[in-house]
Amino acid sequence: MSSGREPGLEEAIRACGGVSELARRLGISQPSVSHWQRVPAERVLMVEQASGVARTILRPDLYPAPGAEADEPDAVDAMRAQHWSLLAALLARAPDVALLRRLASIGGDDTALGAARGALSAAAASVDAAAVAREFHDLFIGLGRGELLPYASYYLTGFLHERPLAKLRAEMDRLGIARAEGVAEPEDHIATLAEIMAGLLRGEFGSDPAGGADEARRFYARHVEPWAAKFFSDLEAAEHARFYRAVGRLGAVFTAIETEAATLPA
Repeated sequence: MSSGREPGLEEAIRACGGVSELARRLGISQPSVSHWQRVPAERVLMVEQASGVARTILRPDLYPAPGAEADEPDAVDAMRAQHWSLLAALLARAPDVALLRRLASIGGDDTALGAARGALSAAAASVDAAAVAREFHDLFIGLGRGELLPYASYYLTGFLHERPLAKLRAEMDRLGIARAEGVAEPEDHIATLAEIMAGLLRGEFGSDPAGGADEARRFYARHVEPWAAKFFSDLEAAEHARFYRAVGRLGAVFTAIETEAATLPA
């Protein structure tokens, strides 16, 4: 009887000597891999490294073989851009009723990222917009200041408006990214960095749209990776976090995947 798995996943399992060994190399549970029908998009590069099976075999729909014409933009980069856009939207302002309803319907799956999405979906279904607005205020605005200061300069130096902000502004000038009118926040706010990551992955910034993923990798290493994991960990554990605890979990899991992927060959 057929397992129902796609050929690329079957080959990876054979190369590792079985489902259990593939799961061990990936550092996840054996039942998680057993339930896969194909390699999840966010796991492709890790499975490639663990099994030695090329990404073009694991997920040819996402990574066409050299010479093959892709009908759509890279689906992995599109998925990454969607997650960065979501984090940007949730960290820039409190979600309204419409966004909470959309979040409540997204669900999840048995991957770590899928579980984080599922937790966010459940959190969105259990709150109202007014409560989340109060929570956002307590976390990020407060009376004088919020519980958290979501800025690269603060996390890296302990002060606002320091050298990390100056470096970011120089990078934005190089990429042709202008400061949005009417925005008082310094540009090294986590929401702005997430928005820039999404734009880079979509090829919206820089002189070479085709090189958006490479620009995103460099930008992430310079301006996001050094502090974002600590910020999301702090958000997940924040005293005033209820709904935003799930946002912190999603950000922590997603940046861990981004950081691991950044160490793999381009």
